[in-house]
Amino acid sequence: MPWQSPISPGISWYEASVGERPQYAPLDGSVDTDVAIVGGGFTGLQAAYNLAKKGVSVTLIEAHRFGDGASGRNGGQLGTGQRAEAESLEAELGFERAKALFDLAENAKRHIHDFAESQALDIDYVPGQLNVSHKASYEKEFRDHIEIAATRFGYKHLSYMDRAETEERVGSKRFFFGMRDTGTGHIHPLKLLVGVARAARAAGAGLHEKTPALKIERTGGKAVITTAKGTIRADRALICCNAHIGNLEPKTAAHVMPIRSFIGATVPLDKFPSIIPGGEAIADTRFVVRYFRKTRDGRLLFGGREAYSENLDDMTPPIRRQIEEVYPELRGIELTHAWGGSVGITMPRKPYVREVMPGITSIGGYSGHGVMLSNYCGKLYAEEVTGGSAELDHLKALKIPAFPGGARFRSPLLFLAMTWYALRDKL
Repeated sequence: MPWQSPISPGISWYEASVGERPQYAPLDGSVDTDVAIVGGGFTGLQAAYNLAKKGVSVTLIEAHRFGDGASGRNGGQLGTGQRAEAESLEAELGFERAKALFDLAENAKRHIHDFAESQALDIDYVPGQLNVSHKASYEKEFRDHIEIAATRFGYKHLSYMDRAETEERVGSKRFFFGMRDTGTGHIHPLKLLVGVARAARAAGAGLHEKTPALKIERTGGKAVITTAKGTIRADRALICCNAHIGNLEPKTAAHVMPIRSFIGATVPLDKFPSIIPGGEAIADTRFVVRYFRKTRDGRLLFGGREAYSENLDDMTPPIRRQIEEVYPELRGIELTHAWGGSVGITMPRKPYVREVMPGITSIGGYSGHGVMLSNYCGKLYAEEVTGGSAELDHLKALKIPAFPGGARFRSPLLFLAMTWYALRDKL
């Protein structure tokens, strides 16, 4: 029987295509370790791998199964730079800091490839990404961004697509123009996650699924994590629960908010060769982003955020409606899989990296840009612990305000905001 995540609805095409996933036994009893990690997504598993291979003892626990959160269920797009565009970061932070953040993201992109190569992983990488505009008024911003990326930030992989080229490359008349990025691409995220977990286990990390953390505190000079069957005592701890932080750690919960995102997978599009003929990943300019791409076997994976509901009993109809808006010729197309999950966002759409208690660091809030950044942040945390790179400091220095409204009103206020922006996308 396929595993149905208790925190994310639907069986994903990723789960159906990745084969049998290794299982990791729950933690049974108490343990002392150098570093304790809570959260078995990309951040936690990369941290565990990079710490263990340096000889640091690591114990990682995950409340459900590795990949049940966004790491194993996302759109698979790598993107370029931070979630916030380089020019907006320069206006806010100055060129030096903006360039450092851009370079960090490029290092994160390279890290994905380097890791996959070092582990001989086939992660279904396909090069190319298209960013397409659903409004004609964004043309100057697109052209300016391409020039700034090349001249200010040294990124020369972007080119402008007029309406004719956009239509040809997307296979749709829905968009006015676009931007082609030949320096990035897309992957099968669950294949990568399974590979990271295997590497971490092989390096000596203690990995445990189905082991919820009930409490995290600093006491007696140690980070102490309480589970149902014992405690973990560690010199340091990393919290990387992202959208699933819940009530476990209040500072993180105040700054990282979950929003839902849903993806559908069609049958292979053998009869529609004009749809994304170059195989690129695509994202549009809506605030409530639509993102889509073709898989190696020719399926269309189409995702979008749902502003009006925390969950859906049947995700297929709204996903199909969005597909048909872009590709009318796919009206009534069969969806073989439909699934959802929670994305961790912050108010300014920048990662949240903070020491929330002495020796206890929290990392999350990648805001839809996490495939690259989460893997790299796990690596950077490990380097910080072992006295290597201080690159993580660039993210620690970012100002991340808490969501307004406190614990009681955060979700209703976000619901109103997302609904408002979803309506604006239609104007």
